[in-house]
Amino acid sequence: MIPDIQPLKLSVLCCCKNGEIKIRDAIETLANEYELTEDERKELNPSGSGKFKGRVRWAKYSLVKDGLIESTRKGHFKITHRGLEYLNEDGEKVNGDGNLDEDLRIVHNKIKESLQADILDKVRVVDPTFFEFLIIKLLRRMGYGGTAEDSGKVIGKSGDNGVDGVIDQDPLGVDQIYIQAKRYAKENSVSSGDIRNFFGALNLKKAQKGIFITTSNFSSSAKQTARDLGIRIVLIDGLKLSELMLKYDIGCRIEETLHLKKVDEEFFEP
Repeated sequence: MIPDIQPLKLSVLCCCKNGEIKIRDAIETLANEYELTEDERKELNPSGSGKFKGRVRWAKYSLVKDGLIESTRKGHFKITHRGLEYLNEDGEKVNGDGNLDEDLRIVHNKIKESLQADILDKVRVVDPTFFEFLIIKLLRRMGYGGTAEDSGKVIGKSGDNGVDGVIDQDPLGVDQIYIQAKRYAKENSVSSGDIRNFFGALNLKKAQKGIFITTSNFSSSAKQTARDLGIRIVLIDGLKLSELMLKYDIGCRIEETLHLKKVDEEFFEP
């Protein structure tokens, strides 16, 4: 398991307690000490950089700011007198301010979760017909139906047990996907009966695929029923719906874009 920044800071400090060390050697030594698997060593951050390597570099950067280690020459560092004192006194004192990149990612995720909750609250109170049109718009934005204006449409009435919409699976309309959309309150779960009713409606349409979307969630029996039926039925609950709306800019828009930059440690290494 890839360690967090705090234990890595102490490990990086111990790595150089006997003298100057190269950052690449420190990364390899620590990967062995933590017994990382090949997959863990190759694991990437969302930015595409090495996850473990990045954490070691952030630990080193934080220790430099704390005055516990110092850069000596390109790609090398060593412990300072203050760093040795810290190790001799109490290694737990090595704290610092952690991983800025990960801190910002945590903040971003919190903002994302809050936005998803706001979107879902809005969707739960819109007109039922608008909700069904919203679903068709989302699926078209996801790539279903191609560019034809009539590739997706609302065909049912809100509140019935039939089919609420249909969309072409491909640009030529060779296959179609039927949709059931339930605008439920958060505490009102979709039941196994709802799934069976949708299954019956799909049979009447001689359809082989369906998407059941709700603003709430699916009961365990509803999920099991969907798995047991011969027809392929994809379930999308409120959380997944809000994630998709956020991803495909349905009911939201980009307010501002921030770019986070940091020193490219590898650039300065031999």
